[in-house]
Amino acid sequence: MDIQKEMIGMAKAAKKASLKLAVIESAVKNRALVNMSKALWAKRNYLVRENSKDIASARKQGHSKAMVDRLILSNKQIKEMANCLLATAKLKDPVGKVMKTFRRPNGLLIKKVRVPIGVIGIIYESRPNVTSDCIGLCLKSGNAAILKGGREALHSNKAIFTILRDVIRKTPIPRDAIQLVTATDHKAIDVLLGQDQYIDLIIPRGGEGLIKSVAGKSKIPVIKHYKGICHTYVSDKADTKMAKEICFNAKVQKPAVCNAMETMLVHKKIASRFLPAMIKDFQRAGVEIRGCPRTRSIVKNIRAATPKDWDTEYLDLILSVKVVDDTNEAISHINSHSSRHSDTIVTKNKKEADEFLKSVDSACLYVNASTRFTDGFQYGFGAEIGISTDKLHARGPMALEELTTYKYLVYGKGQVRR
Repeated sequence: MDIQKEMIGMAKAAKKASLKLAVIESAVKNRALVNMSKALWAKRNYLVRENSKDIASARKQGHSKAMVDRLILSNKQIKEMANCLLATAKLKDPVGKVMKTFRRPNGLLIKKVRVPIGVIGIIYESRPNVTSDCIGLCLKSGNAAILKGGREALHSNKAIFTILRDVIRKTPIPRDAIQLVTATDHKAIDVLLGQDQYIDLIIPRGGEGLIKSVAGKSKIPVIKHYKGICHTYVSDKADTKMAKEICFNAKVQKPAVCNAMETMLVHKKIASRFLPAMIKDFQRAGVEIRGCPRTRSIVKNIRAATPKDWDTEYLDLILSVKVVDDTNEAISHINSHSSRHSDTIVTKNKKEADEFLKSVDSACLYVNASTRFTDGFQYGFGAEIGISTDKLHARGPMALEELTTYKYLVYGKGQVRR
């Protein structure tokens, strides 16, 4: 079939399905999500087999270890996907929630009520778990979803999608409420991005290049997250044992994700006693350190950080380190170089922590905790459809509530405007 006709057909079908899905009861959606969770786990061997095809292809093509890690579907990852669907089923359905009720002097009763956005297009790279997470969140929030994953995870995405759609076939949920684009031609994305008559929102998940390309071409509103340049600032008022654990976790636990620390800032008063042991721990874990001149005067034989490093999302075991004079310099550096994603301060001083929280302009800010917690599941949202660094219409981890909009319901008794 011609790609243009295929994509337009998918968009039309999704729009039609979204109108039916919007009025389906929560109990029906929840049962479907529970059954989807069971089906993923029951068919885990099939998922691992299909995923192995993507892994073998990625290695053959010479993709980086970080890329391969993002592709892997082990039993652990499949269990996490299943648990996300279960957690989403247990969450309160935002659709139909009355946000505000008020009565006008003329007697009109007005209710502001949450409703689904409609049709959401999700364009993503690498991680196959995005397929199940997004399907679960879109169904629960009453939105039809059109998913376009990367060709590097095609076998995995198709397998997950097939399992979940087979569950939907046995429910009142319209079949076209979830659709997967399997065409690998880039023209498929270009056509989808022009379907503003049928698609209400585009959410790209992936590298900065993908997101800029989508935002530049789309006729449909786009919620963006260009990159995750996350900072940890270790104050001179920090518990240094705690700071070491937080910094190590933020960089090493999973470096190839957007909420991993890319720059560590350290107050000059503690730099000489904090940095040697901290950097030694990093180096043992395989982290390459790129330091400012003051960092390199304290710890020898490390690479010099360039101006470009402060603006780089490594997604790898590489870390920029800078010694700062005070909290104001730390805040200024973060606001100048951060991607407005996630940043943290380690300090025992409440006044300093409050200043950091008020002054840093990022979606998620932490005091004495790792930036790795910026995640819909960790926030108790069940899962996330993405992390927005925009300020409209959503910011931070996007889950059920962020996948709704609202409408006004106005009740009268024959009032007319005079």
